[in-house]
Amino acid sequence: MRKLCMIALLLLPGLAVAQQPQDFSKVEIKVTKVSGNVYLLQGAGGNIAASVGDDGILMVDTEYAPLADKIQAALATIAPGKSVRFVINTHYHGDHTDGNSAFGARGATIIANENLRKRLEGGSTGGNGGALKFQSPPQPKAALPVITFDDHITLHFNGEEIRAMHFPAAHTDGDAVIFFTKSNVVHMGDEFIRYGFPFVDVNSGGSVQGMIAACDKAAAMLPADVKVIPGHGDVATLDDLRVYSQMMKDTTAVVQKAMADHKTLDQMKQEKILAPWQKYSGTFVNSDAFIETIYYSLMNAKGAS
Repeated sequence: MRKLCMIALLLLPGLAVAQQPQDFSKVEIKVTKVSGNVYLLQGAGGNIAASVGDDGILMVDTEYAPLADKIQAALATIAPGKSVRFVINTHYHGDHTDGNSAFGARGATIIANENLRKRLEGGSTGGNGGALKFQSPPQPKAALPVITFDDHITLHFNGEEIRAMHFPAAHTDGDAVIFFTKSNVVHMGDEFIRYGFPFVDVNSGGSVQGMIAACDKAAAMLPADVKVIPGHGDVATLDDLRVYSQMMKDTTAVVQKAMADHKTLDQMKQEKILAPWQKYSGTFVNSDAFIETIYYSLMNAKGAS
């Protein structure tokens, strides 16, 4: 719930609660070994994956800047004397990239999809196409990726190939999924989360259809026993990823049928057309917000066709 509240603080700055200063002093960083060289770090933002070994430390995402010292201290417990040499970002949202400036200033090389760099450098207006909206300001030079890629990039680090793969028009337009090939661990970023209905940044080039495609493609190309790190939540399996993808397919089909029947958004909400998936409805992305997300994803696709 603490992580969910932090996401709400990031994405809903107009709420009164968001205007209260966040006390990062009370946040603790939990470290869990996942497999091989890869560890999971969980604090107040998106999940961090860390590869540790003779070559040093490679991190996937950075959470919030005020937590950088705590994250570094947690890393020191599993990799004494090692520094963070590389950071790979999964997408531009601040709960995954706000710490870039701290680690970039300490000498880490930041890597990301080229669209992500553009959004960090120039700022971005995000949202689900409906009521959920937020503004991300331009980030300082130290926070920006210095290596960018279009489709994919491979790093040879700590004895394994680490592959970052771009999935277009999914959670955003600059997403990357990172696969640690020898350790058999994948970090899905916010293509896959475990807090309920996903937030899809339709305003930043994302779509529910792209989220489904990313999950299905990842499930098809990854080993059956791969350990799956979600953007938020505990380590999962490919079966969990498939269930999540199926939920998005089923809910999309319901909204698509309602649109074909010429129902308005208000009618869909009043009729509670996503009631069968009520267990996914949360305080952040509830059923009404997800109806909007699917609706605007489909409308954008229709407009582009």
